[in-house]
Amino acid sequence: MKKKSDIKKETPVDYSILGSIKKRWSPRVFAEKPISEKDAKILLEAGRWAPSASNIQPWRVIWGIKGTPIYDRIFNCLDEFNQSWAGNSQMLWLNAFKKTMNNGEQENFHALHDLGLFMGNVIHQANSMEMAVHQMAGIDFKKAQKEFQFPEEYHVATAVAFGYFGGEPEELSEDLEKQEVKETRERKSQEEFAFNGNFQTK
Repeated sequence: MKKKSDIKKETPVDYSILGSIKKRWSPRVFAEKPISEKDAKILLEAGRWAPSASNIQPWRVIWGIKGTPIYDRIFNCLDEFNQSWAGNSQMLWLNAFKKTMNNGEQENFHALHDLGLFMGNVIHQANSMEMAVHQMAGIDFKKAQKEFQFPEEYHVATAVAFGYFGGEPEELSEDLEKQEVKETRERKSQEEFAFNGNFQTK
């Protein structure tokens, strides 16, 4: 099987887009090159400047670099499937959002959207640093909330694995290895999700 350095991902776009978007993908193996605290702070700074409804900035991040107790605590909140591969990442995050507006009384319906915008900034910054990002829904939300002492008005939404591109796909299970080395990326066509008129079921 191919090594990561040999993997070429093809992104068959219908219109010309930024190269940084075309080359983005979410590996499950990473190089052994460590991520520094400065690297982490640069990524967080990029996320910090994301837009948010009423500028509430509802995102909250727990981050840990590999080899630290925080990394291990985050890892222990992942589900079994993600634990099977995420241990080779060089940094892990837990992402949460504040569910209420600043007055604490009204629900912030846009908070999860804003967390997504935050991570969009982070991913673009990571790409510019030749760093890979793999976001995960597979975490024990309640365990993470308790482990990191989040108050009730916060919801732990996702985990994220970071590392520099590299690593050996054969370290993965057979099914995941096939996904890792698959060359052509796939997405729905625009006609399936964007309508210049009424909503359509596709």
